[in-house]
Amino acid sequence: MGFNTNKLIMRKILLLLLTSILFVNTSFSQAKKPTIMIVPSDNWCIINGFVMEFDNQGTKVKIPNYKKAFQESTELLLVISTINGLMAERGFPLKNMESAIKTLEANSAEESMLSSKEASMGVSESPIDKLKKVAKADIIMQLTWTINRTGPEKSITFILQGLDAYTDKQIATATGTGDPSSAAELPVLLKEAVLSHIDNFNASLMSHFDDLFTNGREVTIRIKKWDDWENDLETEYGKDDYELGEIIEDWLADNTVKGRYNTTDATENMMLFEQVRIPLYYERNGKQRAMDTRRFAKQLSAYLKNKPYLIINKVMTKGLGEATIILGGK
Repeated sequence: MGFNTNKLIMRKILLLLLTSILFVNTSFSQAKKPTIMIVPSDNWCIINGFVMEFDNQGTKVKIPNYKKAFQESTELLLVISTINGLMAERGFPLKNMESAIKTLEANSAEESMLSSKEASMGVSESPIDKLKKVAKADIIMQLTWTINRTGPEKSITFILQGLDAYTDKQIATATGTGDPSSAAELPVLLKEAVLSHIDNFNASLMSHFDDLFTNGREVTIRIKKWDDWENDLETEYGKDDYELGEIIEDWLADNTVKGRYNTTDATENMMLFEQVRIPLYYERNGKQRAMDTRRFAKQLSAYLKNKPYLIINKVMTKGLGEATIILGGK
């Protein structure tokens, strides 16, 4: 009887161990990784002539022409495909830049219909800002490369920069030159050059993403007012007669991760909040959804529209990481 009891206990222990191992393996396999989009650097686009030039108040400015680069450079397609493959092998979700460009073009008619009133508030986005908004990647991997030739042999030198798509802060970097070869094709040269650096690079990406889970994503929130609005950020509201600026700061303290934000500037007509830490996800209908700057700003917008404030306002975004709430009108 004792032998059978011990046997039954051992089976239960083994079953528990197997269940635990399965749970741990499943947890690790489902661990979230940042979504990546790989783009050619401004430097590469300018050197290779894939640029647009425009006059900005008397100063000529060059910006990348990504569409032209993808249409005319087979080298670019090969290089991005190679890096995409390396990242996919390591389990990183990828956003395809060429597809994002096509989506952006489809939205261009709507973008061009911004009213002059909105334009006067300073809504202007660079090509990469617009791409970020369409692709909604967590990390932009900016890539620069050159092919070195010595006699019949060639090698490749690369610079890989990981940028937070919301702040443009550099969070990882890798650079190197591969071994020279007289026979290897560009993708092979690039892969060999990058392989010895890619895992340390990815470890830096994951460290940054883990920080976002713990401390929230960093964004910028601006508060402005229409010139014809009769109130301002020093107008007092509610039974306690708090100034509107104080009310907004209290809301941020209550709704940011660990109450973290920085009031960079504040006057009666505007407020600038930087290093605003928003949660990565929010829950709706029992499901987790990704939080972004627009969604977070919309929550503050709704708070101000409701009683007791009843402030009509409009939310405008720039790229992924910046939102402006304009008080006193739509």
